[in-house]
Amino acid sequence: MRLVLASSSPRRLELLARIGVTPDAVTPADIDETPRRGELPAPYAVRVAAEKAGAVPAPGSLVLSADTVVAAGRRILPKTDDEEEARATLKLLSGRRHTVLSAVTLVDADGRARHRLSTSIVTFKRLSDDERESYLATGEWRGKAGAYGIQGRAEALIRAMSGSYSGIMGLPLYETRALLRAAGYPLA
Repeated sequence: MRLVLASSSPRRLELLARIGVTPDAVTPADIDETPRRGELPAPYAVRVAAEKAGAVPAPGSLVLSADTVVAAGRRILPKTDDEEEARATLKLLSGRRHTVLSAVTLVDADGRARHRLSTSIVTFKRLSDDERESYLATGEWRGKAGAYGIQGRAEALIRAMSGSYSGIMGLPLYETRALLRAAGYPLA
């Protein structure tokens, strides 16, 4: 059974390896990930994951895709590419709780799509200016939803977490494994 990962994320490949899965192909989906007007974080995450899977043509194969969204209340926080945007995002998250939604879609060989959503709550410590600037200097925030990666130095800034660590990283393994098993993918 052939598996195609619709993502170029090295974190997703690393996470799949943790459950003994190596995709046969990695084909990043090229879609517009702009939130629709008034779109809430959870439906947005599910929609984007589904659109990624649908954008990768792989007849007869399983196609796995995911999307991770960091939300402060109803607000979807951007994947930061700019240091000022990252600084503003970290100021917003400092000392408060936020939600990390990680949606997974698996399209089976017959074209049927199945979806799962992992919801986690993360609380940052109150960040001093020095802590924030020190983290920004690492560059780990580039391209990351919410301007941080839990698997890096930001982990030391997180006061509390509930939910899926792998989901916060970008691919909730429990949900992913359940989808793969339901589609008949061989897992140990």
